[in-house]
Amino acid sequence: MRWQSDPLLHVEHLTMRFGGILAVNDLSFTAGRGDITALIGPNGAGKTTVFNCITGFYKPTEGRIAFARDGRAADADVAALTQTSKRHGRSASGDIYLLERMPDFEISAQAKVARTFQNIRLFQGMTVLENLIVAQHNPLMQASGWTLLGLLGVGPYRARERDAIEKAKFWLNKINLLERADDAAGDLPYGDQRRLEIARAMCMDPVLLCLDEPAAGLNPRETADLNTLLCMLRDEQNTSLLLIEHDMNVVMQISDHVVVLDYGTKIADGAPAAIRSDPKVIAAYLGVADEEEAQAVAGDRT
Repeated sequence: MRWQSDPLLHVEHLTMRFGGILAVNDLSFTAGRGDITALIGPNGAGKTTVFNCITGFYKPTEGRIAFARDGRAADADVAALTQTSKRHGRSASGDIYLLERMPDFEISAQAKVARTFQNIRLFQGMTVLENLIVAQHNPLMQASGWTLLGLLGVGPYRARERDAIEKAKFWLNKINLLERADDAAGDLPYGDQRRLEIARAMCMDPVLLCLDEPAAGLNPRETADLNTLLCMLRDEQNTSLLLIEHDMNVVMQISDHVVVLDYGTKIADGAPAAIRSDPKVIAAYLGVADEEEAQAVAGDRT
């Protein structure tokens, strides 16, 4: 239970309103370092809104999102940092970032939180290899002296460019697409495009990778390949994963920790085995009538 013993992400009392609509209601949960954490719930439960708050696309109406990138975040450290005007700072336990205070580009570049989207967002006309090199744009630009050395192809830029190509090849080999490095990304089958998008995010060396419905549209073989890839990221690359997913087979097979939302409110939080049998989760997914849900919950407590 690393989400309790070694949490990486602390979401505390997160609330998001859009006018009169309450999309996320006082949500609190943690994601463990080295865990695959699944955020699940029916359509419209607020899952993508939570992702958008964590990754800086939305600024939450209320709440705190503390990210302990390099070590454990003691409550006192987070509280002390909250009282300052800094967007992030160094504590005794490591770098702590208050993500709700940071723009999205700083969350990815400094806190090392990367994400993918429900709809594939590859550069379809670029080659497979170029898509992975683009993900390394920031370090390449820094090595280029912000274009001058890159144009001349001299200095540290040339070495950094070689490193970027090698990293891209490493990930193409991991997803079995090295032989298609020079093909247009748009020519790949759908399942390969999904894996390429994940590899592109991994080229940013994330500490936390957020995946929005990675199994959407995949056939059973492609889903099995995805499960293998995600477990490899956790077990071999020590990358923590936070995913939104509707495929319960994926969730139950690979997740270490599951958080369940319904109408923006957390209704369950625990290990997959406990979530599978939780009567509130069953009611939310199957649409059980309120009185039946009450009876199921009452029966579960006896």
